Parts: sequence; C-alpha cells; structure tokens
Amino acid sequence: MTESNGSAPPERNDEMSDLPDMPDWEKRFRAPRVSLPDWAEDAPDRSLFVSNATGTYELYAWDRSTGEQRQVTDRPNGTTDGVLSPDGRWVWWFDDKDGDEFGVWRRQPFEGGPDDLATPGLEASYPAGLALARDGRTAVVGRSTDEDGTTIHVARVGEEPVQIYRHRESAGVGDLSHDGSLIAVEHTEHGDAMHSALRVLRPDGTPVADLDDTRGGTEELGLEVLGFAPVDGDTRLLIGHQRRGRWEPLVWDVATGEETDLALDLPGDVGAEWYPDGTGLLIAHSFEARSELFRYDLATREQVRIPTPPGTVSGATARPDGSVEYLWSSAAEPPTVRSTTGRSVLDPPGMKSPGSVAVEDVWVEGPGGRIHALVQKPAGSTGPLPTVFDIHGGPTWHDSDAFAAAPAAWVDHGYAVIRVNYRGSTGYGRAWTDALKHRVGLIELEDIAAVREWAITSGLADPARLVLTGGSWGGYLTLLGLGVQPDAWTLGIAAVPVADYVTAYHDEMEALKAMDRTLLGGTPEEVPERFEASSPLTYVDQVKAPVYISAGVNDPRCPIRQIDNYVKRLESRGAVHEVYRYDAGHGSLVVDERIKQVRLELDFAARHLAG
Repeated sequence: MTESNGSAPPERNDEMSDLPDMPDWEKRFRAPRVSLPDWAEDAPDRSLFVSNATGTYELYAWDRSTGEQRQVTDRPNGTTDGVLSPDGRWVWWFDDKDGDEFGVWRRQPFEGGPDDLATPGLEASYPAGLALARDGRTAVVGRSTDEDGTTIHVARVGEEPVQIYRHRESAGVGDLSHDGSLIAVEHTEHGDAMHSALRVLRPDGTPVADLDDTRGGTEELGLEVLGFAPVDGDTRLLIGHQRRGRWEPLVWDVATGEETDLALDLPGDVGAEWYPDGTGLLIAHSFEARSELFRYDLATREQVRIPTPPGTVSGATARPDGSVEYLWSSAAEPPTVRSTTGRSVLDPPGMKSPGSVAVEDVWVEGPGGRIHALVQKPAGSTGPLPTVFDIHGGPTWHDSDAFAAAPAAWVDHGYAVIRVNYRGSTGYGRAWTDALKHRVGLIELEDIAAVREWAITSGLADPARLVLTGGSWGGYLTLLGLGVQPDAWTLGIAAVPVADYVTAYHDEMEALKAMDRTLLGGTPEEVPERFEASSPLTYVDQVKAPVYISAGVNDPRCPIRQIDNYVKRLESRGAVHEVYRYDAGHGSLVVDERIKQVRLELDFAARHLAG
C-alpha cells in the first residue's frame, strides 16, 4: 500500500477537458465523482468519501475545518469499503488484495501515515459487519468463512480478540450502542438468508434481547438494524421491519422491550436514521423508482418533507447543525452532493460529466401484476429502434430514476434502453420481492417478456434488434433468457453472471450459498430439480443468439469455473460467442477497465445487429 499525501485528490481528469474528441459516453465514466461523505460522530469536521479522481475508486479523508483532502488508499483494484472511527482519528479500510472480498481490516491515521493491521489475531475472511467504539480502542468485527460460517469478535487494542458469537448460518454486526455496552446482531439462524432476525448482546457475549418476525413457510418477515440512538445510556434501537408488507422503521427499546411504531403514511419502502441529538429521524422514502426525504419528530410525531428535486436520493445524512446532506441524481443529471443549507458540499475537480436523456415511466400488465419499467431513448428518435433490455442485479434491488453511465452509452449509440423492475425487485412491496422464490429466474423472465411484448407492439422496439443484457443477477437472467426464450432475443451480453447454478453454488462465498438455499429450498443435492430448472446451463443448447460474457477471474459471487463450464458447452456446438476475462472480482473499480468493457459490449452489438 502506497500512502498519498496532498491537499486535494489528484486532478488527472482535468486533462480530459483538452480532449474534445472524447465521446460523451466515455466522459461520463471519466468525470470525477464523489460519494456522500461519511463523518466522525465525535469529530464532525472529519469526513471520509470515495472518489474516482485518479481513475480508480479510492478512499479520501477530508478535514472540513481546513478544506484539506487526502487520498488514503492506493491499490491497483481500488478501494471503497472504509469507515471513520467515532473520534475521527483513524480510517479503517478493508484490504482484499485480489478483489475477491476475502481479506483483513487495516487502519491508517486520519492525517496520514503507515497502515496497521487493525485486528491482529483475526485471520482473513469475508467481512460481516464492523462497529467501532467511541473509546478509540474497541471494535466489534464480523467475519464469514466457508469453514466456520459467521463469527463475531470484540477486538481491543493490545489484547487478543474475543469471540462472542458463532453460527453456521449467515449473520453480521448491526451496530454498537453509543456507550459501547450493547451490540446489535442480524442473524439467519432460522435458515432463511433473505429474512434476518435480531439479537442484542453485551460485549462479553451475554444475550440481552431477541426480536424475530420469522413465521416459517411463506410468511417469513425480515428485520434489519438501522442504528442505536446516538445518546449515552440510551437503549433505543432503530430497526426496519416488514410487518405491513413493505420496509418501514420502528424504535425498539431493547431494555424494556417497548416498540414504537411510527405508522408513516407513505406508500413505498421507508428507511431511517437518527438525527445526531436523538430527538428525530431522517426518513428516506422510496416509491416507484424515485425517492424523497422527511424529518420525523419523535416527541410530536410530526413528519415534515425535506425539499429535494425529483429523482433519486442514494444516500443522506443529518449533520449536528440539523442540516441534511444527500447524494442526488436523475437519469438526466449526474450525481451531486447537496445540502439543505444551500451550500456546496463537495464538488470534485476536473471535467464535468455530460448529462443524458430523462426516463419515461411505463406500466405493463404482467402475469403477476403491473410491472414498472423505465425507458430511455435518443432525443427526437422514432421507433422502431434497436432496443437494449438492461436487467438489474440483486435480485433484491431495483432500477430507479438515477444517473447511470452504461445505459446512457447505449442511448448515445442510437439504442432505446428499457430497465424492468421484475418480480423480485424491491420498492414495490414484500409480496413483489418475495415472488421470485417460487420459480427462480423463470418468474423474472415472464415479467421481462411482458415488457418486451409491450415494447414491440407500441412501436418502440425493433423485434429484429433486441439485446438482452445485465450484470450479476442481471447477467444470470440474460443467459437464462437466451436459453428459455431463444426466439425472443437477437443477442445477449452477460457480465459476471451465474451460468451453471450447481457449480456456482459449490464455488461461491458462504453467504450466497445461504441465499441460494433460501431461494431454491435447499442444496443442489437436496432439490436437484429446482437447480436444474433455474440454471442457464440446462438450456444452453437452445441458445440461438450470439453471446458475449465478461467475468472477473477472482469473483467470489459468480465464480469463474461455472462460467467456463457454460462457455465450453457453447464451444462444443460452435455457437457464436465471445468471452472477456479480467483480473478483478465481481466487477471493476478501475475506470479504464470499465470503459474497455463497455466499448467491447458496444462493439459486439454493432457487429451482430443488422442495421
């Protein structure tokens, strides 16, 4: 690890303004971006953010009192997983050397200096949560390995780490109370990796309280930790629940057991975090691919909207002065960090990203209910157009009215882009999200097919020029769709996909094994017919369209061996395909590499689509 010093992120991208021939789609990737700055609880002038200013996404420390910014990490594959200690003295960051998500926590002084191994005595693992105490010497560290499942340790400077939790099923550190006396843990000991229960422990591992909304069968309800109240001695824990068929917050006093239901009158999923004085909550409301913010006063139960432009708030935080900072974008406008004070928060140097075209909302009747899709097309264009169905990953995620460089690149090249929030997507209620468990992959394809039919009959899409594409779960659905619906698609482009579900299960990280057991009802040995029905490899001999696949050779989520198995089957029958392997994990944090991948995808489509 090479330490970088200086007063601001390197401005390599300033040079890009001198390259007028660079296409807009490439500028969108190269333009410097910043994440929403995180700030130290007891030193709010000290912040940590992520930026691609050097061409690779890395962590930066920012002293707001002086304006000084300093690059903290500098690794070939980039770094995005980091946190500030509450006293602002240390930056903790996760070091997975090969981008395979398997590594150790390191820490560096906020002002700069050498990196130390943050938790001596703990071997490398997958991360399973981290909480840092305000005493400056205690950390609660979650770890996950294929051999041990999940373990949670209390690590103190100068002492051997003490294990306080262990279970074969997945779990993770949720939060540490303000005074360090309580530890909230999310766990799936009941065996449903998609729906967590909660346990509160003392630092010696003694249980204090449990909250479990799981019912068994198809009535599993999830809980999530949103954070302890930021007040010494306060035992209130803010949590998310699904008791009314959507995500919404409540306050649980873990000492008394009292639950305070906020009963917010909002139609979509609702998240929350504490205001720094503990008197109110910052509410984030997501509904139909857009989001908004509110302040909720716990004493008066008043809910006041915080003005934000139409679009997507992808992160927000309440500052000690009562202001709110948030990261906002829309499909047409690049992301910016904004403040309710009206002041500029963090404006990266260098070239500014070009905008794109706005999305149009489309609702299509499908076999499981109305399907929401977002459509972008070149300005002034008329159909039928070559059309890209860009399928989101997750699967429990959703596309929103947010800025995305890859879809904008397709639009720049004359394509319409359609993004489908299929069953399994979040933001449309728990029943919509949980529906994918019935026929994994096939349910989602039914919804995509319904939107495809609308796109053709409406005159938007040219049926002879239809591209199915996506990454991760979207890449999985791409390969599955090419085999299950071979006459529907002109070509497919799959990034880091699941291609052979059985081999993927055996090779992937343990947390994803647990999720697959939940989705499919068991292991490949216990329910072989379900894995077979949902695996792209089952249908590979039916694929007619040219196939492009990109994959990270160190990917622990969609491992390379199962992709190689699929490719060998394509090769054995002379199917048209191309494969690009790169030295990273589940995607890349290097801007040049990401641009190369998009360029290869655009080129593949151009060569294989008539006209």
